[in-house]
Amino acid sequence: QVQLVESGGGLVQAGGSLRLSCAASGRTFSTYTMGWFRQAPGKEREFVAAIRWNGGSTYYADSVKGRFTISRDNAKNTVYLQMNSLNAEDSAVYYCAADRGMVTTSIPQRYDYWGQGTQVTVSS
Repeated sequence: QVQLVESGGGLVQAGGSLRLSCAASGRTFSTYTMGWFRQAPGKEREFVAAIRWNGGSTYYADSVKGRFTISRDNAKNTVYLQMNSLNAEDSAVYYCAADRGMVTTSIPQRYDYWGQGTQVTVSS
């Protein structure tokens, strides 16, 4: 069992930056693929980024490529999402998720554990 707690969300102006963190409980964090998803009001949950268990492989949605960076610190049981050049379309609740599989994936159904989410609001 893994519990995930996101933090770092908030209100930021367009063009600004935020760094989200996701702290995980459990001794097996380092074996999980970790992902970030987001959901805006009235829209489906969408994939943002994923990182393999050892940090050796990352995967991004086209909409955030070049602006967002996912990273992890297995010693701290934490995964991060650095978000730069934010715009209004990035406003959403951001969720981190853990997948017991070995391959980075954008499919939310593949993820086994989810956090409660953190709100990101970008003002234009």
